[in-house]
Amino acid sequence: MTSTKLPHDRRKDVPRHVAIIMDGNNRWARARGWSGVRGHRAGVDAVRAVIRRAAEHRVDTLTLFAFSSENWKRPAAEVSALMELFLMALKREVKKLNEHDIRLSIIGERRGFSTAIQQHIQRAEALTQDNQGMHLVIAANYGGRWDIAQAAQRLAERVENDEMRASDINEQALESEISLHDDPPVDLCIRTSGEQRISNFLLWQLAYAEFHFSPLLWPDFDADAFDAAIEDFRQRQRRFGMTDEQVEVQGA
Repeated sequence: MTSTKLPHDRRKDVPRHVAIIMDGNNRWARARGWSGVRGHRAGVDAVRAVIRRAAEHRVDTLTLFAFSSENWKRPAAEVSALMELFLMALKREVKKLNEHDIRLSIIGERRGFSTAIQQHIQRAEALTQDNQGMHLVIAANYGGRWDIAQAAQRLAERVENDEMRASDINEQALESEISLHDDPPVDLCIRTSGEQRISNFLLWQLAYAEFHFSPLLWPDFDADAFDAAIEDFRQRQRRFGMTDEQVEVQGA
């Protein structure tokens, strides 16, 4: 991984928060007559390349959808291999992230993971928690519906404990309990492999995101492909409910 320091300032038209649905590992492997596990291993190289490029663009937050709550339905051998890859990454990659001042967070239901994985998650987050560079978020055993439901449950508990009234619950209160509430809203969501759906990813956080759908399978998604997504984002006019004229006046 190269240095995250750039000789120029971060461009204003670069998205502050990029989220990626990394799709296509299995299809990439099958096209080569290989097992799906080899596809997932190849996908790790793409992850490294994208982290490096996002840091070079000075993206504030990069969120990667690594393992959804629905992925447990996959064949047991594939799930086992994915867990091994996850544990290996936590052991081997975190030191590099720390060296480059990148802060790591894992979002999702951790209780579904083995004790070893949970312990390494805690260690990785503790090691990098004071870093000031890009915030790298890995969504693992994560689902957007789960995220909203757990936020609602926390608010309900506060009501039960007389810490707030039901009438106090609004968008701001709910958002305060949603994952990534301290990070910028997602500006750009990228999905690879040609699929065009959200797949229960960051349902709340993607409310005003721009979408970029790449035909590339995830192991083939490299720094140039990331640059293309950023350039696509730069061409968009983001209105947030306003008219074109209002946006032009605001940007003047």
